[in-house]
Amino acid sequence: MTASTSSPSGLPLPGETTEWLRSWTGNEQLTGEDFRVFGQDGTGGYAAFWLVRPDPAPENQPVVFLGSEGETGVVARDLGSFLWLLADGVGPWEATNPYGPVPSPHPHPELTAVAQRTHPDSGPRRPP
Repeated sequence: MTASTSSPSGLPLPGETTEWLRSWTGNEQLTGEDFRVFGQDGTGGYAAFWLVRPDPAPENQPVVFLGSEGETGVVARDLGSFLWLLADGVGPWEATNPYGPVPSPHPHPELTAVAQRTHPDSGPRRPP
């Protein structure tokens, strides 16, 4: 990524996402139009909204993980579900890793507070 076109956060902008996605997959037909990268984990993989639903709001789109070593997967159905996953101590790589053990939850009180405040209806399902 070039510094002149990177976002202030250092994450790829849509045009850079196209360049990165083509390089990553080897498919020159792909564009980054269907993805909005919003985070990066410690392995170098990206968390992104996958714009596949008619609703234009990114927070209502599925969250996917695009790993630095070719891993891919849908992590959550929307931003609220993703926040609750993080609140439980599970990151995007852990949620999509088919080779490792199922991650055990390690709740983060600060992230739980954010998830409860912003997406209370997306949280853990409790029996009536």
